[in-house]
Amino acid sequence: MTMATHDKDTIRALQGLEDGSSSVRLRAALAVGTAPDPRFVDKLVERCAIEPDFSVREMLTWALTRHDPSRTLPGLLGEVRSERAQARSQALHTLSKIGDRSAWPAITRELLSDADDEVARSAWRAAVVLVPEEQAAELAEALGTQLGRGGRETQLSLSRALTALGEVILPTLGAARAQGTPAARRHAIATERLLHDPDAGFEFSIEEAKRVAVLGTTSQEGTVTHADR
Repeated sequence: MTMATHDKDTIRALQGLEDGSSSVRLRAALAVGTAPDPRFVDKLVERCAIEPDFSVREMLTWALTRHDPSRTLPGLLGEVRSERAQARSQALHTLSKIGDRSAWPAITRELLSDADDEVARSAWRAAVVLVPEEQAAELAEALGTQLGRGGRETQLSLSRALTALGEVILPTLGAARAQGTPAARRHAIATERLLHDPDAGFEFSIEEAKRVAVLGTTSQEGTVTHADR
């Protein structure tokens, strides 16, 4: 392939990422990921912030993972501080897929408690992938402040993030059961159940947590003790 042909292909791919048709944008992102080129990175990051189609966003993220992290991380780390919620969310999602732990300092408590549920959920997923082992307990504590937040999907995302950390989350869950709001208490009980029984469905765990919250708290041995009033 001549340099001129390569440049034409690059221009065509970059233009394709902005096409009005989502199928064209999807194919362009696939092409960019198939033949990584540092000249694509800035445009990929830019499109992640504004791309309306979920499938295209996922392909953009995949294309970014195909490039050298030394080239992609600076732009993504800038995006996590963006005023645009989608930019923050997609950048965090992409960081979780790249998995480079040098990005860990960018996962701030502000992001973990972001007012936008999608941003917060992306931050939770990225955090458990990137956190150094020695800071897992601190992360569990930060995630624990979000127990009881949002609807089913948001709570399930948080439970999955917490259980991915393992038994280091038990003190956090215990504190939420003892001192949290009713919603946080139920969520903590359901999360602990999922930790000990990953095959338990989340809906069942939540319903069981509601029953336990009324009748008492489950001990680690599975027995029920009366809850403090």
